[in-house]
Amino acid sequence: MGIVVQKYGGSSVADAAGIKRVAQRIVNTKKAGHQVVVVVSAMGDTTDELIDLANEVSPLPPARELDMLLTAGERMSMAVLAMAIHDLGHEARSFTGSQAGVITDAEHGKAKIIDVTPGRIQTAIDEGAIAIVAGFQGVSQTTKDITTLGRGGSDTTAVALAVALRADVCEIYSDVDGIFTADPRIEPHARKVPRISYEETLEMAAQGAKILHLRCVEYARRYDMPIHVRSSFSEKEGTWVVKAEDVAQEESMEAAIITGVAHDRSQAKITVVGVPDKPGEAAAIFRAVADAQINIDMIVQNVSAAATSLTDISFTLPSGEGQTAMTALDRLKAEVGFDGLQYDDSIGKVSIVGAGMSSSPGISARFFEALSEAGVNIEMISTSEIRVSVVVAESQVQDAVNAAHAAFDLGSDEIEAVVYGGTGR
Repeated sequence: MGIVVQKYGGSSVADAAGIKRVAQRIVNTKKAGHQVVVVVSAMGDTTDELIDLANEVSPLPPARELDMLLTAGERMSMAVLAMAIHDLGHEARSFTGSQAGVITDAEHGKAKIIDVTPGRIQTAIDEGAIAIVAGFQGVSQTTKDITTLGRGGSDTTAVALAVALRADVCEIYSDVDGIFTADPRIEPHARKVPRISYEETLEMAAQGAKILHLRCVEYARRYDMPIHVRSSFSEKEGTWVVKAEDVAQEESMEAAIITGVAHDRSQAKITVVGVPDKPGEAAAIFRAVADAQINIDMIVQNVSAAATSLTDISFTLPSGEGQTAMTALDRLKAEVGFDGLQYDDSIGKVSIVGAGMSSSPGISARFFEALSEAGVNIEMISTSEIRVSVVVAESQVQDAVNAAHAAFDLGSDEIEAVVYGGTGR
């Protein structure tokens, strides 16, 4: 019997009916002859509700105690799902992240997995039980405190367990039927992608596509673990995330150059105005941002004005970290000698992703022409070997996605994308 690891998102287990439906799917997988390990997220919006509760009690809740609180959501899910499976006549055992052997560093709220030692999980499935594991959480190797992995951490838990258990596949269940060429909420003719490479999926995730968590895909690529993204609300075949060579073997000579269009409305832009154009100034600016533990995305530096020898540097970052970055940079003003700071959180990022673009000239031109014809103004541009990204006004994100999707003929003649649960996770 092969091991199958299944992960179910919050919308799949949002209520009692959803939990019973998921339990039946798990039991069916068991009956098909597989050993089953399940990773669950918190029910519905439980995590958000717990965060709201913490903020009502304390304006700045201690990170250790916040992790202790938030992990309660997944523990609720795993317990009631195990109960539902028992009612279907099969043994299920629930485990917290620490009981499942998920060992992390000590960074509360965004811990990274160091190791997985799933001895108790292996014993459970060897004895014929279905193992239910609380996602999103682990235990610090050094402090022994409970930690959380950050948003989307249940995806990473599932892949890490699949690797540790040498599973055949990691199935990620959400409320859409797979990975689509664009978000079906804003592009109704988005087409499901049958197979996609780890590299393309990483770019899609990094550029805002929310169907898979970035760290989960990185983990799967590192250990060559196939991921099957599918819906818990239907029996349809989903999208397989695999090695690039496995994708190439199944694609025809007419394979699409662009795999999909991703967008992200959660970014902000900071412009450092009037920076002296001399060595070390940019380094000082980005060191201050790095020391504040902030990840930045795009960076653009203007050509220095001949008369003043001053330049402007703009960069994008998660909007939730905008105030922290502005505070860190403001402290630097006297040292660097820049004129001021500008902050804009009314922006969005739109990206086209596809392994085929590296050998196809004219992709950027076609993308920019499509945006121009749609009346979309480009504020910043960033590229990689398989991606072109632009920053536009937030109000123009949907127009940009629709225009790019049409320009590269990514649409389907029929409505393929159905969002069953309403959140996509």
